[in-house]
Amino acid sequence: MAVEHADDKKPSGSTGPDTTRRTSDADAAGVTGSEGTSPEPSPTPGAGPLGVDAKIAEAVAAAEAAAPKTGETVRLDSWIWAVRLVKTRSIGANACRGGHVRVNGERVKPAYTVHVGDEVRLRGEGRERIVVVKRLIRRRVGAPVAAQCYIDNSPPPPPRAAVAPAGVRDRGAGRPTKRDRRELERLRGLFGQGNPEQQ
Repeated sequence: MAVEHADDKKPSGSTGPDTTRRTSDADAAGVTGSEGTSPEPSPTPGAGPLGVDAKIAEAVAAAEAAAPKTGETVRLDSWIWAVRLVKTRSIGANACRGGHVRVNGERVKPAYTVHVGDEVRLRGEGRERIVVVKRLIRRRVGAPVAAQCYIDNSPPPPPRAAVAPAGVRDRGAGRPTKRDRRELERLRGLFGQGNPEQQ
């Protein structure tokens, strides 16, 4: 709530700048700096290092809110889904059943109980993710909050140029001719050296 001081009001008919002083509740309560203003403006979110710390603090608070209650456990498939390592929980469960997820070097089932400090290795989508569990959560959270729940020791992803598809046609170029198709197959390397169709 702002308070106007009667003695600071601009007289009517004055052409100078507006000198009406508005003060906050803190000023009205007597909490002022040396010249009657607030001590320091509070940092805005995302502005400078203090704003970044505030965002991290919010992320940690959100992660703690998503944490299981005391005495409850968290399943592996649920945890890797909650920290956004997989898109759906069922994909996480299938990855566990298929042997694509290892905890501390061992293949585990989807119902494996995750503990803080476990190293989780997830192989999928063309790369391997290696994370160390830092915080247990049960509900799916946003990416900034999820990043506070694990330590990512994954190798960097391969460069995009290395995984770009070969032989991409222009949009609207129409159906490829037989000659175009053979050139695309040659580029993609679909026919190996021992294949009789190539000879």
